[in-house]
Amino acid sequence: MREDAAVAGERLAAAGHGAPHDEELMRALYEEHAAPLLSYVLRLVAGDRQRAEDVVQETLIRAWRNADRLAAHGSSLRPWLVTVARRIVIDGHRSRQARPQEVDPAPLEGVPASDEIDRALWLMTLTDALQDLTPAHRAVLVETYFLGRTVNEAAETLGIPSGTVRSRVFYALRALRLALEERGVTA
Repeated sequence: MREDAAVAGERLAAAGHGAPHDEELMRALYEEHAAPLLSYVLRLVAGDRQRAEDVVQETLIRAWRNADRLAAHGSSLRPWLVTVARRIVIDGHRSRQARPQEVDPAPLEGVPASDEIDRALWLMTLTDALQDLTPAHRAVLVETYFLGRTVNEAAETLGIPSGTVRSRVFYALRALRLALEERGVTA
């Protein structure tokens, strides 16, 4: 048996359920395997040191969590650690491939968004101005502009001649324009 396997096996076997043993086990794993594991993982992640360090840390944590199984195994831990590290790198690569690429939100900040407050204020002002009109003028504007009916359809609905509808629309729009100007709305 190689020296690292013998030392690690003794330390894994000694690792019971106490905090001093856990700390000693992690220190031993780190001292014996972190440097070679880091150089191996650096090649797998194309030199990304931060990612490699994360993979090594996760590998050593998994070894610590499986200490009882590894102690019973009896052989060198390094092949197991290398396999676990390689699988962590592969899983990370697969998860990045499955997730859509993140984009920078900065270009979206320049796109104007619709402002519902302005629309609501406009509708409130318009409703208030419509209240100043006579019921006959309000009715022809509602039929022609808001309900989208033609002059003939509005005349039929209101029961008045189409010429009267045209005349009322003309005078209603003039009165509405004045009412809106009084409220500070300009063309």
